[in-house]
Amino acid sequence: MVVEGSTAKVRRVWDTFAPRYDRGMRFIEWVQFGGGREWVCSRARGEVLEVAIGTGRSLPLYPPEVRLTGVELSPAMLAQAQTRAQELVRLVWLTEGDAEALPFADASFDTVVCTLSLCAIPDDRAALAEMWRVLRTGGRLLLLDHIGSTWPPILAVQRLVERYTIRSAGEYQTRRPRLTAEAIGFAVAETARLKAGTVERLAAIKPAGARPPASASPAGSAQL
Repeated sequence: MVVEGSTAKVRRVWDTFAPRYDRGMRFIEWVQFGGGREWVCSRARGEVLEVAIGTGRSLPLYPPEVRLTGVELSPAMLAQAQTRAQELVRLVWLTEGDAEALPFADASFDTVVCTLSLCAIPDDRAALAEMWRVLRTGGRLLLLDHIGSTWPPILAVQRLVERYTIRSAGEYQTRRPRLTAEAIGFAVAETARLKAGTVERLAAIKPAGARPPASASPAGSAQL
C-alpha cells in the first residue's frame, strides 16, 4: 500500500477543488476577508513573488508597475491563474513549485506575498523560512490568512473544526503566522487582526544583519 505524503495530498485536494475554487471563495472572501487582498497587494513593491498564487485572484489588485512572479503547487490552479493573467493582459511569470522548497535563488525578490494559503501548507515554518531566503534585505513579507482567534470560545470551536479539516484537506484553523514569522527573524511593520481575531493582515520586513533561520535552504541551493 502506498501512503500519500502531505504535499501530494495538498496537490490532489487543490487540483480537485480548482474548477470551483473561485465560485466557492467569492462569498467567503467578501464576508470574512473583505479588503484583505487589496490591503496586501497595495503594499507590494519591485520584484514580487506570490507564493501559492492559486487561481490568481490577486492579480488585478497589484500596482501596475510591479514585476510579478507566481508559484503554485497545484497544476490545475496554476492553469487558471495563467488564464486569468491572459484575460487581464497582465505580464506574470508563473511556475509550478512547492512553497517549502521555492525554485528561486537567494535574495531574488523585493516583496513576497502569500494570501489564504499558509493555513494549507504542511510545514508553514519551512515555507516562511523559504520566503525569508528569497527576499532581499529590507524586503517585504505580506500575508493574509485566517488564524487562531484571540477569543477562547471561538478558538475552541476552531480546534474542533481543525480535527476534520486537517484530515480531509490538510487545512489548519489555529495557526498564527505572525509568531512564526517573528521567530524566524522578520520584523513586523504593520498588522491588523479582524473578525474576533480570526483574520490577520501582516506586513513584515527582512532586517539587515539578521541571521538566516535554521530551516532555510542552503545558500544557492535553489536557482531560478
